[in-house]
Formats: sequence, structure tokens, C-alpha cells
Amino acid sequence: MTTPRSPSGRSDFPTKAAALTSVIKEGQEAGESPGEGTMIVTDADTPRADGFHMPAEWAPHQCCLMAWPTRRSLWAGLYEQAKLDYAEVARSIAGFEPVVMICRPGVSSEVRNLCGSDIEAIEIEIDDSWTRDNGPIFVTDDRSSLAVVDFGFNAWGGKYHPYDRDAALAAVLADLLGAKRYQAPIVLEGGAFFVDGEGTLVTTEGPLLDPNRNPHATKARIEQVLGDYLGVEQVLWLVAAPDRDTDGHIDGIAQYVRPGVLLLLVPGDRRDDNFAFARENLRRLGVASDARGRPFEVIPFDVTATAMAGPHRVEVPYLNCYLANAAVIVPLAGTAADQLALTQLKAVFPDRSVIGVPGATLSYGGGGPHCITQQMPIGRPVPT
Repeated sequence: MTTPRSPSGRSDFPTKAAALTSVIKEGQEAGESPGEGTMIVTDADTPRADGFHMPAEWAPHQCCLMAWPTRRSLWAGLYEQAKLDYAEVARSIAGFEPVVMICRPGVSSEVRNLCGSDIEAIEIEIDDSWTRDNGPIFVTDDRSSLAVVDFGFNAWGGKYHPYDRDAALAAVLADLLGAKRYQAPIVLEGGAFFVDGEGTLVTTEGPLLDPNRNPHATKARIEQVLGDYLGVEQVLWLVAAPDRDTDGHIDGIAQYVRPGVLLLLVPGDRRDDNFAFARENLRRLGVASDARGRPFEVIPFDVTATAMAGPHRVEVPYLNCYLANAAVIVPLAGTAADQLALTQLKAVFPDRSVIGVPGATLSYGGGGPHCITQQMPIGRPVPT
């Protein structure tokens, strides 16, 4: 695996375009030559028709996109702590791949002060700070070309307002990158699915079938869109307990390890909200195969923990971890369960450094390291 060089020592850049271009150039060192010519977007175009697909999260990244805490009302008295914890996540990832932190105009100096000089700050108007869910989805082709898929975003079924700036983020970034952008016809958050890069997508029923997101969509229609826009051939539907914000994203209960192998939350406590859902997922996975015809190998993960985020008790989702280049960034609860979780994850990912970061405040806000990150795979943007 080729990894982009360390971002240490880079100078600051005066414009948004220059900041993004700097990171992209670093990632391109590991890429191949792009295809020639300009691609024209038409209504008939889809990523799959143009030879694109979404790589798996473990494919090499040229950078990680994050967004600085912005919606003060979401964090209440934990707003300043959220900034500190986002900064720690960013610094942890920056040891393995470049990090670009999106922030509102006028906030870049705060980002640099708290995150350090290794983190690029780019000023764009945003509403919130969950790039996994509202940021661009990147697709690549066999020529190492890179394009953007822009799924609809409506703040998890209209739970938070305003969200129009977050809904526009993928388009803004595609424009800055000079990348072709495909507008997908459904609402879909990035935390609602995983792909293996070989034709298989795993998701949960709650978010995609939510009438506040996709009121007229059927499973068949959603599967068609996922195939056309992410290049997948098979969709596996799992279930999860509906939570406050996401209605049960897959990245709260699972993580893909490699093709055919899924790490799955299987709590042993019958009082756990996901106890019954986990047994149903084991049943579904036990009779399923992926797009290459492989039966699924399921690695049960039974460690759960709660923690205090200020006066609030929250559950810290260990599996909401981010697969950086050569690393796994894991939320921690600050309890004895952390060591059990880290030990299990080190056994599952023996070739990666497993790095713990504070997880309580992130959980109070609605997620974990996976929710606040979005990988950009290696590739050169295809122009529009």
C-alpha cells in the first residue's frame, strides 16, 4: 500500500483552492496518470456508466475531510469540549494522512491554534460538522480518475435546521476540486452504508427507507440508484436500533474489515437496544453472500460502554471507527471496557495502528470518529 507523505512542514495557503490543491497534489504522487479530455455531464450519465465505483474505506487515501463544530445548540455546554475532541481526532489522523478541516469564515485561526500546523483549514459556509453524512462521496475509475457523487442531504430527515449549506457542501468541494459531480436522486448519508470496493454494499433499513428522507422509494429503486451511483452489484440490508439522530446508521453497529469480512456489534446484554437486532443481523449474514459469491465471515464484537459527557450519560460506539491509512481511529469511553475494545480491534486489524481518541462528547453530539470524517481516495479529479 502506498501512503501519501506526511503533511508536516507544509506552509499555510491564502485561498481555499490553494489549500485543497496542495493536499490533492500530495495524494497524486501515489496515483497514475489521469484520463485525457473533458467529460460532459448529461442526464443519462451515471458513475457506473462512466466506469466509476466507490473504493472501500481501506483503499489508500490522499486526505481526510472534517468539519469544525459549528452548531452551538447541538453541543450545548459541551461546545468547547467538542472543539478539543475534534482537534484530537484530526491530529491523530494527521499522523497517517493529510487532514483538511472545513470551517466557517473567520474561524480558521481557531482551527490552527487548536489542531496545530499539520491540519489545513479551509473556510466554507457550513451548518454542522458531520462530513461523513453530508460531504462528498468520491468514486474512482481504473485510470485513477476521481469524481464526486452528491447524494441528497436533509439533516437526517429534517431533524436539524438550517441545513442548506451542508446540503451544498459536496457541490462546493467538487467545484473547488474541479471535479465532475454526479447528482444522485435519493437522500443518503455516508454513515448509512459501507462498500467493499468489489461490488458489495451493506446498509441498514431505517435510514434509507425513512419516509422523511425518501418518501416514495422502494428497496428495488434504492438498490438501482446505489448500483448506478456507487458502482455496486449487490446490496445487503441489515437492521439497527433507531437512535436520536440517524435512525440506525450501519457505522454505529459494524465496520467492514476486508472483502467478505464484517465486524458486527453483538451485545451480550439483553437490555441493550441492539440485542435483538444483532441476532437478526447474524441470521441475515449467515445466509448471504457478497457480489463475488463469498459467504460472509462475521466477527462478533461484544464490548459496549457508557460514559459521562458533562451531565449526560451516553453510549460510546467503539465500532464507529475511522480506517485511516495504516491506522484505526477508535472512540474511547474512559472506562475499563476501552482496553477490551482496543485488544479486540488490534486482533482484527493486526497491520494497522489502533489509536484511541475521546468518544464521550462525540457520542453526545451524535456519533464518533467515523461520523466526523470522510476519506478522499487517491486519484486526480476528472474535470466537468
